[in-house]
Amino acid sequence: MSNLKDLADTSDQHIQAQNIIVIHPGSHYLRIGRASDVNPVRILHAIARRRKANGKAHRDCVLPSVVEKTKEVLQELEDCRLQITHTLQSCMQSDGQRRYATPPQQIAAFNRRSQPEVVPDSRNEWHDSELGDVVVGEDILLLNPAGEYNVHFPIRRGELNLHDGVGGSLFAVMSDLQNIWEYVLQKRLHIEANKMKQYRAVLVIPDIYNRAHLREYVTLLLNHIGFGYCFLVQDHVSATFGAGLGYACVVDVGDEKTSVSCVEDGISHPNTRVRFDYGGADVTQVFYWLLQKCAFPYRECDDTKPLDGILLRRLKEEFGHVNLDVCGSNEKAFSVHHPEMPKRNYTLQIGDEAMVAPLSLFYTELLAITGANRTAPKTQKWCSSQPHPEDCFDAEYLRETGRRNKDNLEQSAIDSGTLANTDAPDDDLVVDGLEQERETKNNDRDYLLPGGQLVGLDQAVIQSIERCSNDELKRKMYGCILIVGGGIKFPGIGSWLQSQVSRKIPAGYRTEQSIVSSPKDMDPEITSWKGAAVMSCLESAVELWLTEAEWTRYGLRVLREKAVFMW
Repeated sequence: MSNLKDLADTSDQHIQAQNIIVIHPGSHYLRIGRASDVNPVRILHAIARRRKANGKAHRDCVLPSVVEKTKEVLQELEDCRLQITHTLQSCMQSDGQRRYATPPQQIAAFNRRSQPEVVPDSRNEWHDSELGDVVVGEDILLLNPAGEYNVHFPIRRGELNLHDGVGGSLFAVMSDLQNIWEYVLQKRLHIEANKMKQYRAVLVIPDIYNRAHLREYVTLLLNHIGFGYCFLVQDHVSATFGAGLGYACVVDVGDEKTSVSCVEDGISHPNTRVRFDYGGADVTQVFYWLLQKCAFPYRECDDTKPLDGILLRRLKEEFGHVNLDVCGSNEKAFSVHHPEMPKRNYTLQIGDEAMVAPLSLFYTELLAITGANRTAPKTQKWCSSQPHPEDCFDAEYLRETGRRNKDNLEQSAIDSGTLANTDAPDDDLVVDGLEQERETKNNDRDYLLPGGQLVGLDQAVIQSIERCSNDELKRKMYGCILIVGGGIKFPGIGSWLQSQVSRKIPAGYRTEQSIVSSPKDMDPEITSWKGAAVMSCLESAVELWLTEAEWTRYGLRVLREKAVFMW
């Protein structure tokens, strides 16, 4: 009776938006806030722990590491750079004039002569002695890179950052997540730890998920942090809610991963999902390589140091664009202010490098700088390849019980004499056939060019849409492509994607394409967070909430029953 009363109380209760916390964890930033907030709190999704005496050192970098620049790698990069440069020179400006470019040698000559302006009396110090044993968020940038802290980013390439080094175990990564999230809840959202039961959590998860990791996330939210209720939603589904769209092919470029899938009526079609291990941080490394080629005046820059990594990321975001009307060299200014060094103001010239770097998302040979151009694409794994002992309704269980039922039915039919022909081979059950069909449709090789190179973003969109189950759905998806994520915020990139896709799509679907890059004038970086906030306040969301009691009693079974995505 008490359970029924609890359910009635839940459905009758008016769920206050200020009591719902929406959490969107990323490889670089964590976005977290109340569903009633206009914008979430955004902090660096990292934690530093003071190293124990004689403890091993481990430091995750802000940017992905570059590969060894062998002759072959440099040749591949240079060939691709020239290819993009020639493509840009053949493009027209909006007034019909042909584009022009300043020779790189001329730009490099200016930058070599450029000397920094040193600001006197601007020296500051590292903060190692002032901060505690655990440091969260942007404060890790105040720590001496040569100091006694280990730095961990708990999510890398869109997944839990599991590795063999210090702090790389599943337990350690989940502890890092708990520390970071609790810090924001208590220090930034001012929620007392003993009042967590009064709050509900919505967690935005990747569209391609690992079932075992989902279990860890729910346990973290309900059992460890202590929320009263929670539910999970895929980032692409929440992006369509945030954009106010009923359907879309969602292109999500984050800091370290890029994902594409087709979403219709709140369902992300599993066959259409793909994720690549490259993102905005890889574009930053491409940009840094291009800056070095034209004599970047900040010569002491070291991409492995956190502050320089953040600086390069900011320069990419400020200077990068895909605006064909911007031609020739442009003079830019930036400042460098690191501890133990005076502030320095730099001036540099930059030409088409500001366009070439963003276009590495389409010409993936440039991503050879981090090796991301040859990483295997990831597609959704089915139940059969992700069995879990707690999930008693996974594919293995259904297959075995289905076989037993089939054997019993056949035996009954033989006993009653209704099954005359027993020579028929024992065909696999339909569930097996479905799994095999799905596996064959989900062929990862479609996302690779001959030689193992990843396809560009435009081709990935087409491959994803072509996996839709019928022509009508494909037509809808070609007609609405939604761009979200913080790694693709370059002016003009939506128009470039549209022109590339429209040039390559099958003739039958060449209707009006619509690229939505900033829905409702919203920052594409928070579209998914905002969509999850909208979802959590819908009347129908009452049925989605998981309680700590349900989770403790039923575990993954209740997630299978209540999840808003196909398990």
